[in-house]
Amino acid sequence: MSGSNVVRRAAVPLLLSLPLLAMAQDLRVGLAAEPSSLDPHYHNLSPNNMTSRHVYDTLVSQDAKQTLGPGLAESWKAVDPTTWEFKLRRNVKFFDGSPFTVDDVLATVKRLPNVPRSPSSFAPFVAGMTFEKVDSHTLRVKTAAPAPLVPTNLSTFGIVSKACAEGVSTEDFNALKCQGGTGPFKFTEYKPGDRIGLARNDAYWGNKPAWATVSFRFLTAAPTRVAALLAGDVDVIEGVPPTDIPRLKADANIDIAETLSNRVIYFHMDQFRENSPFITAKDGSPIKNPLLDRRVRQALSMAINRPAIVERLMDGAAVPAEQVLAKSFFGTSPKLQPTAFDLAGAKKLLAEAGFPNGFKMKMHGPAGRYTNDTKIIEAVAQMFTRLGIDTEIETIPPANFFSRASTGAGGLPEFSFILVGWGASTGETSGSLKSLMGTFDKAKGSGAANRGRYSNPALDAKLQEALATVDDAQRAALLAEASEIAFNDVGIIPSHYQTNVWASRKGFKVQARSDEYTLATGISR
Repeated sequence: MSGSNVVRRAAVPLLLSLPLLAMAQDLRVGLAAEPSSLDPHYHNLSPNNMTSRHVYDTLVSQDAKQTLGPGLAESWKAVDPTTWEFKLRRNVKFFDGSPFTVDDVLATVKRLPNVPRSPSSFAPFVAGMTFEKVDSHTLRVKTAAPAPLVPTNLSTFGIVSKACAEGVSTEDFNALKCQGGTGPFKFTEYKPGDRIGLARNDAYWGNKPAWATVSFRFLTAAPTRVAALLAGDVDVIEGVPPTDIPRLKADANIDIAETLSNRVIYFHMDQFRENSPFITAKDGSPIKNPLLDRRVRQALSMAINRPAIVERLMDGAAVPAEQVLAKSFFGTSPKLQPTAFDLAGAKKLLAEAGFPNGFKMKMHGPAGRYTNDTKIIEAVAQMFTRLGIDTEIETIPPANFFSRASTGAGGLPEFSFILVGWGASTGETSGSLKSLMGTFDKAKGSGAANRGRYSNPALDAKLQEALATVDDAQRAALLAEASEIAFNDVGIIPSHYQTNVWASRKGFKVQARSDEYTLATGISR
């Protein structure tokens, strides 16, 4: 597979003054969520990955619909059922002027599983692969069994120079000490809680960005983002609040771009501890973790009124969810349907599981990471209380929340029941199923984001079979079966799929992406 994107730009009128030209090359974007780090391998999280794409190219690229295309690898092919060969671009240089070669790829993939304190590792994307250097610009990837998703997996993480991969820590990345990117932009500033600055890489190997500078401002409060756009303080905002969409669509000075997201909002549950830290009897005394019982998990799912969440909290800018991705994506099950709201049925299941009077539970979630996340947590807590489960809530700043939810005290997930979101970086179901519900095994790269430590040997086996199946139709069918195993067992509780919505000042055009990324390279005038 090979190819390239060609962009034709109209000549700039000579009458355009230099000050106006300079203004036209500066882009200001209001972001809904802040990355937890500038280290491209520290945390497999959408804000981190989106930021990384500007500076660190991937071997294989993804377009707005997550279709694969050339990146730092200009072509690839399957040499035999267990070997892929990638031809890397020549004449690509890192910011420090050093040439890009296979050695940089080898150093990058070696780093992925070994980033200290990573809340969600990229290790699953290279698990089971052996990387070999054929020559300076030819890479071979070998697997024990046929692995049709190797190119897809290599589209999920950025490549850094060997010098950065071996000698730069996460803290150093945050301090802008790595000059080992090949991307269209370079970092110029990073002020946590405030902004990220980018400058165009004029030596970029691909199409040069239209913007000389980009300022990403962290405007995590939705009203603040909208106010900044209307005041002209930013040119583009992401994560438009659902309540503001009709008003902004009616504004002649504002343009809207939208598409269905690859992100599911869902609930992870503690399924590995006999005594869960935030669950007790109603009188506060210890009880055996009720979430270990499938009937309790099913009751909780039945107590959630998904249509009400979509209509009242998301103002229609969402779709009720039944699995990790909407049915338009590869490998989903047409048989699965969103769990119907049935409070009476949920109470019956809870009683059958031995909890006729319910129990007490605290639910945790990130404050301001996802659209209306706090409101959703509050609403679901009320729904659970009606079920008979006395539910408290605690929301936490995202960076702290994800760290504690993944590797809290003793290196284990800290919470009992959490709201989270997951964007499918591969654009199909296998990566999500393996990361979220595959049995946790750091060595095998399974369950990297399995914060409930759900484990089901039948799911693991079906995933393994699917990931070794080359035929697309057969693999899709196997992934659909895996989805049915996972969700009929209530491995996680899905709530809804978000709709990605951007708003921009008139004249700024935003390419809406299913992966939720706001890319400066996808914004034009």
